[in-house]
Amino acid sequence: MTDTFHGTALITGASTGLGAVYAERLARRGHDLILVARNGAQLEERAAKLRADHGVAVAVIAADLTRSDDVTRIEQRLIDDGAITLFVNNAGMSLNGGTLENSVADVQTIIALNITAAARLAIAAGKAFGARGKGKIVNIASVLALAPEMFEGVYSGSKAFLLNLSIALASSLREQGVQVQAVLPGATRTEIWERSGKDVDAFPAEMVMEAGDLVDAALIGLDRGEEVTIPPLADAGQWDTYQAARLAMGPGLSRREVADRYRVNEAV
Repeated sequence: MTDTFHGTALITGASTGLGAVYAERLARRGHDLILVARNGAQLEERAAKLRADHGVAVAVIAADLTRSDDVTRIEQRLIDDGAITLFVNNAGMSLNGGTLENSVADVQTIIALNITAAARLAIAAGKAFGARGKGKIVNIASVLALAPEMFEGVYSGSKAFLLNLSIALASSLREQGVQVQAVLPGATRTEIWERSGKDVDAFPAEMVMEAGDLVDAALIGLDRGEEVTIPPLADAGQWDTYQAARLAMGPGLSRREVADRYRVNEAV
């Protein structure tokens, strides 16, 4: 393991799932922590254990990131606290049922958390870290950003948004000494399944990764400077090919003339 971390890590969605595992792993590396989630009592229990087990300082912020005022509080902490050098943008949710089976309120809630809050906090961290000339941002996206047909569309769309945002921020912040990593988990054993009325055990066992394995792999990717980390993907060349094909389309995506294949054949 390469010890590249210094200072404090702020983690959203830190009470359970991937956020809780990140908290434990980063505390083990010697990071002080700021844990953010809705359940303050649960966070305090986790913080006490992390302090006892690893001897690090752990602060707790109870916040509901679907509420704009609470997002503002976390933005301000990222901006004001110069000790923060790592932001794990993990808080997220999925819908119960398919895209067309949810109410307007349900859709608004997932967009508020997975897109609006995630974007605001990533941008706040990017501005703060860029001004300081150091820092790392980890955005937890999903392999569904690349496979929207496989799952509910608003969730997969929110993760595609976060992947695009990560790639753009990485390009903007690279020269300022800031690393941005998008992590794309596949099916991972966390509480998000139960909360959205789904059964992760309905998947074949070989398709479901344990949360600890996922985070360990993601941290190795971060240590290596990866800007996109896909822990389940065995053939990294497939991602490289995907990226190369995407970038190759760039010169042809915006032109004055309509492509010939869309011209009316006047002789017909």
